[in-house]
Amino acid sequence: MKLYTKNGDTGMTSLCDGSCLSKDDRRVEAYGTIDELNAHVGFLISLIETDKPYVVTKEVDEIMDFLYQSQNILFVVGGILASSSIRPEDEVSLNRFISLIEAKIDTFSAQLPIQTHFILPGGTKAAAYSHVCRTVCRRAERRMVTLYQYLQLPSELIALINRLSDYFFVLSRYLNNDSGKIEKMWKNTCK
Repeated sequence: MKLYTKNGDTGMTSLCDGSCLSKDDRRVEAYGTIDELNAHVGFLISLIETDKPYVVTKEVDEIMDFLYQSQNILFVVGGILASSSIRPEDEVSLNRFISLIEAKIDTFSAQLPIQTHFILPGGTKAAAYSHVCRTVCRRAERRMVTLYQYLQLPSELIALINRLSDYFFVLSRYLNNDSGKIEKMWKNTCK
């Protein structure tokens, strides 16, 4: 089977049900951004593997496992966006994963200094790239919110992407804290 079919050469693409849409359609934009996020998560995984100045610990193994789980669930999200339907088992998986994300956020947050200012993205390569994942995740969320105005989709999708963005923020703080990097604060306020 050839990788290229030439079917998309006219700017159209096929959905899971065989229907065709323009490649700049809201739905394609939403699941394309989820795919982009998944690629960024893969790069984050590679940075954590090579950027850590410490011996692999249980926490790093748990982070890596969670990021691989995130990649798998992002494929589920993309499939739902491409098909506009959700299987009962996927709905259960999404809800379980939302709870798992919240537990991970709570665990990391309990180990971090209290945040009193906005934090400038940066620090270790992995922490800085976790911020990139956070911002791409937020863009995916915005694309999904736009899509929700036109399609009836499961509410769990936005909740999951919203929580995942929060996770990447806390992960960046955890990675910096764990490696001894001091976070740079934006000292201005919005007041």
